[in-house]
Amino acid sequence: MASSSPNKSRPLANFHPTVWGYHFLSYTPQLTEITNQEKVEVDEYKERIRKMLVEAPEGSLQKLVLIDAMQRLGVAYHFDNEIETSIQNIFDASKRNDDNLYVVSLRFRLVRQQGHYMSSDVFKQFTNQDGKFKETLTNDVQGLLSLYEASNLRVRDEEILEEALTFTTTHLESIVSNLSNNPLKVEVTEALKQPIRKTLPRVGARKYISIYENNDAHNHLLSKFAKLDFNVLQKLHQRELNDLTRWWKDLDFANKIPYARDRLVECYFWILGVYFEPKYSRARKMMTKVLKITSVIDDTFDAYATFDELVAFTDAIQRWDANAIDSISPYMRPIYQALLDIYSEMEQLLSIECKYRVYYGKHEIKKIVRAYFKEAQWLNDANYIPKYEEHMEISLVTAGYMMGATNCLVGVEEFISKDTFEWLMNEPLIVRAASLISRAMDDIVGHEDEQKRGHVASIIECYMKEYGASKQEAYAKFKKDVTNVWKDINKEFFRPTEVPMFVLERALNFARVIDTLYQEVDGYTNSKGLLKNMVNSLLIESVKI
Repeated sequence: MASSSPNKSRPLANFHPTVWGYHFLSYTPQLTEITNQEKVEVDEYKERIRKMLVEAPEGSLQKLVLIDAMQRLGVAYHFDNEIETSIQNIFDASKRNDDNLYVVSLRFRLVRQQGHYMSSDVFKQFTNQDGKFKETLTNDVQGLLSLYEASNLRVRDEEILEEALTFTTTHLESIVSNLSNNPLKVEVTEALKQPIRKTLPRVGARKYISIYENNDAHNHLLSKFAKLDFNVLQKLHQRELNDLTRWWKDLDFANKIPYARDRLVECYFWILGVYFEPKYSRARKMMTKVLKITSVIDDTFDAYATFDELVAFTDAIQRWDANAIDSISPYMRPIYQALLDIYSEMEQLLSIECKYRVYYGKHEIKKIVRAYFKEAQWLNDANYIPKYEEHMEISLVTAGYMMGATNCLVGVEEFISKDTFEWLMNEPLIVRAASLISRAMDDIVGHEDEQKRGHVASIIECYMKEYGASKQEAYAKFKKDVTNVWKDINKEFFRPTEVPMFVLERALNFARVIDTLYQEVDGYTNSKGLLKNMVNSLLIESVKI
């Protein structure tokens, strides 16, 4: 029987302490109140921009450029219906011939982003007989950049877009250092690091606000609105984080569960990546709590508990019953209680007709815990190395995105049918794709550390062992898999879709978070660098107006 506090003789994983502490408690409701002047200004600008959008001639370059800027500046959510109508019209009229690479690529990308299938044959006119792109295009930097961004919306077997990606990447990389136009240079540099398709909406907006205003052709009204709107939203996000910090402080897990990663603000950032709009405020707070507690459970399995303790803990979570608390080790009880409380709170907050959603949320928590337990069993049975396929099925679940894709919808205000939740429960392609991106990128950057800490073999280890592959070959294989499943994600957006578009967008955004945080290191666990800077720019520093 474990002692009531975590046993001192056990190894504590060396996670660095929280970067933020309880910093966000200082963002009081008074400090983050949106002033009347801000409300009036936002509404006034919004109407003027709506008018501008509606009055731009249908299908014109002016309209394309305006929609693209709105999306990249993070204000498109105000104009969903108008943009939807405009792009539908552009799509319906897309038989027109244009020989401008920039325009053709921009139109293609906007139409595909909206879920319409436009054939990649529109790019054939820019290639030679041999299928290679014409060398004359290399002088058109704006066109190359536009084609590069469009090629990131490709699906499997689109050879012309594979060719486009190679062609544009090669040329943009070779000319970027010589660009004299600074906004364009910054834009190309950012694009090569991460294309629009993989960029988190808020992170992209924050960067693009400054790129856009330095562009000579920018629209002053739109630029000002984007800054105002960013700051107004930032106050809302600070308020949410203030509430969540209070919840986290009251749990006192920093003292009760010292072995776990103390990463509340990072969890909130993660969920802000999934949805940032005001209408998702309730869902965002719920989902941050779910992610935080799942992270603590993950660390309990991974870094601390004995196998016997995990048997009882897993069983208690499967039972989901307050009476089961006596059957688990005393130090685990606060975790179990917090988990039950989060879902009870959801049930209280949801209207009667939405309560069924909580069942699906719990179902996915039970499922991820069973998967964590499976990994613990493998580790406990020292002689057992799972087959690669067997490991993959489990590690796609422990990647967390099946749990995330379902739980992030529990608190949303929109109508979601039971069929949509059932669809998610059956592990659809887009969710498996996001899960694979999560698992592969996490394992590639965390591979060496995991080995040192004596964790269960990663999918990389299993693959190397089973196929006699070197580490480099295994990395190459998983990077290729990641590239391919991004194409699957793109394809899942083609209409008619099986579920509402906003459900698919959540899965896309989960994939974007991983692409952002796990490029070079595990940016969640090691959150002192890149992630700290991103939290700063999104949640602390306002945009200068």
